Amino acid sequence: MTLTICPYCGTGCQIEVDYSGDHYTVHGYTRSVVNEGKLCIKGYQGLSYAGSRDRITSPMIRRGDVWTEVSWDEALDYVARRLTEIRDKYGPDSIAFQASAKCTNEENYLIQKIARMMGTNNVDHCARSCHSSTVAGLIRTLGTAAATGSIRSLKSTETFFVIGSNTTEQHPIIGTTIIRQKKAGKKLIVADPRRTKLASIADVFLQFRPGSDVALLNSMMFVILKKNLIDSEFIRTRTTDFDVFAAEIEKYPPEVTEQITGVSPDLVEKAAELYAGNRPSAILYGMGITQHIHGTENVMSVSNLALMTGNIGRYGSGIFPLRGQNNVQGSSDMGALSEFYPGYIPADSDGVERFEKIWDAKLPKNIGLMLSEMFDAAIDGRVKAIYLMGENPVITEANLSDVEKGLTNLDLFVVQDIFMTETAKFAHVILPASSALEKDGTFTNTERRIQRVVAVKDPPGDAKPDWWILSQLYSRLFHREAYRSPEEIFNEIRVAIPNYSGAKYENLYPDGKQWPINDQHPEGTEILHVDRFTRGLGRFMAIPYKPPSETPDDQYPFILTTGRNYYHWHSGTMTRRSDILERESPNPYVEISVNDAKKLSIRNGQIITVESRHGSIRLPAMVTSKIPDGIVFVPFHFKEARVNLLVGENLDPYSKIPEFKVVAVRVIA
Repeated sequence: MTLTICPYCGTGCQIEVDYSGDHYTVHGYTRSVVNEGKLCIKGYQGLSYAGSRDRITSPMIRRGDVWTEVSWDEALDYVARRLTEIRDKYGPDSIAFQASAKCTNEENYLIQKIARMMGTNNVDHCARSCHSSTVAGLIRTLGTAAATGSIRSLKSTETFFVIGSNTTEQHPIIGTTIIRQKKAGKKLIVADPRRTKLASIADVFLQFRPGSDVALLNSMMFVILKKNLIDSEFIRTRTTDFDVFAAEIEKYPPEVTEQITGVSPDLVEKAAELYAGNRPSAILYGMGITQHIHGTENVMSVSNLALMTGNIGRYGSGIFPLRGQNNVQGSSDMGALSEFYPGYIPADSDGVERFEKIWDAKLPKNIGLMLSEMFDAAIDGRVKAIYLMGENPVITEANLSDVEKGLTNLDLFVVQDIFMTETAKFAHVILPASSALEKDGTFTNTERRIQRVVAVKDPPGDAKPDWWILSQLYSRLFHREAYRSPEEIFNEIRVAIPNYSGAKYENLYPDGKQWPINDQHPEGTEILHVDRFTRGLGRFMAIPYKPPSETPDDQYPFILTTGRNYYHWHSGTMTRRSDILERESPNPYVEISVNDAKKLSIRNGQIITVESRHGSIRLPAMVTSKIPDGIVFVPFHFKEARVNLLVGENLDPYSKIPEFKVVAVRVIA
């Protein structure tokens, strides 16, 4: 049995795996401080994708409409030559790189280093579409864009406030912790447009309208302020700008916000009193908070709530952004973001000079194109080449018609992946990569825990680990020696990122360490902001409510919100190759309320059309009491009904995250 990390959500469950041929057995690691031996169905049944016969096993170059298998030398020489030609002809910003939260820290570090040594900050990854709002928001208010506590510390939480997270389905092990603590007498507040499993057992359920997060949070803070449930000493000694913030909050009595949120004042008051009065309290949120044009402001409002009650920097309290993919935290830490170098050094700051010394190269000092901007740049010809690692944007990104237009307009599109995805079909070159079960390296989970990933099996055919592919490309592009191992790359990461400086492969195994791990914190740091915030004083932000980009009208009377389900993950390339997971959820569907289905004469299972101003899809109806009238929900895993065709190009001005959670649609029976 080999001890490694589950490749799915950001919880970072440790698993023991024995993989023989096409068969494997998996157990949760009972000594893990993260999952304590527990696994969800994806952990138990979702690893068979690695042995799928669909795996790409040889490098390929498309010549006309025909894919030709080639050697690694031919493929890598071709990619290096074409990237160099395009850079020299059109300039470095004519190239863009897309990293991956499914890949290791070492691999994400290396791809962003290649981009920047090529002369461009056009490097980004899927965090742009999930938690870039967390990065933009928490860096502004706290100075660090990460969970402030540990999963283990949640056992000491007295009140859980879960907002915009279907935790039992998306982070089941953390969801199980909350359920167990609730059974032990702890309190639970849930805010969500859908009646989730946690909502059904909550002490207070705030079923609010999609896009009204700021109004809801401001109304809770109004009650806390009026009832003097604030932590005055914490505010005085640890924060700044409270007075400006408090003046804004005065505008949001629950009687006023009810017209915006749909939540009655008595429920708002009960939730506010519970969160502020029954401490320590922890806020857990997911993409229901972040995936809005006001996602960054939503995150800053969450921060305001924690700061005004002193629910931060103390065991059992804190802010927990629940990361959707296994290494969203780590890939962001590594600088796979167009506005940040590794360690969140702003790309347009003097801090870049430090990397020029480490890498011995002249580097760009501007903010590059973000993921949501790269495809538009490809359409208009500003971007001529994209190098993509381990992502499937033809399914996962917003405004999919423009994504496809951009990809077809490229002079060079290189895809490094394990399957012939819907995106890979647009490529000129495909480089066969390794799954998480076939490589060594590290992931950093949702609680900042740096964890060792250990190969369980060999990759199929001539597929190679992503770090090896990137290292060989790096050597060809810059005429430098290739890296010999993931550990060699990680040792460079330790130099580049101070919060990782004390981490070594030998001290990360088996339990991992939470950053910052350095000379001051040689064993890592479980709780952040105990004595001071990274930015010095925690900063209150006065956040006014603004409506979402789209609202229902006579033509499009419903609000569509998107997300995931329990059995599948991301674009389904991995989970839909598991017979058991696919058996449990084989088809796309749209959730619609019982009343709305009755009004439109829609039967359960009937094929219906959901149409927005941007596109339309046809899929079966799932008539359910989980969703309120006027709202429909579609998971985005299914290539048969790509729901992101319905999502427009409206972006958060801070983080450039698209508004996946509020789309005006009509339903046609």
